[in-house]
Amino acid sequence: MEATVVTKMIVPLVLGMMMLGMGMSLVTADFKRVLMYPKAVAIGTFGQMILLPLVAFLLVSVMPISPEIAVGVMILAACPGGPGSNLVAMLCKGDAALSVSLTAVSSLLAGFSIPVITQLALGTFLGQQAELDVFKLFDMGVKVCVITLVPVGLGMLIRKKNPMFADRAQKPVKIASVVLLILLVIGIAVKERENLLSLLEQAGIVGLLLCLLTMTLGYSIARLLRLDIRQSRAIMIEVGIQNAALAFLITTVMLENTAMAIPAAVYSPVMLTISGFLIAYFNFSTKKVATVK
Repeated sequence: MEATVVTKMIVPLVLGMMMLGMGMSLVTADFKRVLMYPKAVAIGTFGQMILLPLVAFLLVSVMPISPEIAVGVMILAACPGGPGSNLVAMLCKGDAALSVSLTAVSSLLAGFSIPVITQLALGTFLGQQAELDVFKLFDMGVKVCVITLVPVGLGMLIRKKNPMFADRAQKPVKIASVVLLILLVIGIAVKERENLLSLLEQAGIVGLLLCLLTMTLGYSIARLLRLDIRQSRAIMIEVGIQNAALAFLITTVMLENTAMAIPAAVYSPVMLTISGFLIAYFNFSTKKVATVK
């Protein structure tokens, strides 16, 4: 299924703008913080890189879904934390600094995780070459690094040279990227309109379960390993919120299969809805405790 020219133009633009906006919110201290909180970063990275793909694989293996949806879910699970996860973590009274650090680390690791999981998913669910092709892995890894790390680096450079401009530019860049992302979702829905209801039904159930299970497990593991509540909330959010724009790019541009993009299209409103409930709950519970005191 070939991707349209419009899709090939919009997807890189959406992802580039999102990563540029994320870069303009980062400073070198966000990476240095990894050394300051090694335990929290290690647990959060485990949740994103290992736990999330594992839960996704178990779900797509036991649920009656099409092979394309299964591959799309695995690609989504391989993607790093989304740029909006930092804001959600802050609004949930979580450790925003840890959230930023985890997003940065997972974005750096995406060049390795995405090619490996994508190729394994294609082999497992679509019967394509299952063994790891070093050249394909390297090619996709380089592309993922270029389309994610270059705009992030540019955004960080802008912030370093002109912090005031970076602060002013973040909001319009994020708004523009969200608008383009919505247009992209509509475009994919139109292209897959004949099978849309079936695909949405399959991807919606898996997406909801994936988000709920990974958030619950992420928070539970963090608390079990004695991280504080703020750190645990940040890890919960980072594990649950994925970079859907990157999943769009992998599926529609690199693999040229819009059916595989349906999970990313469905997951975006799912994770935003759940995030909204969490924000309301944590803020309400905080106010309630303050009132009792």
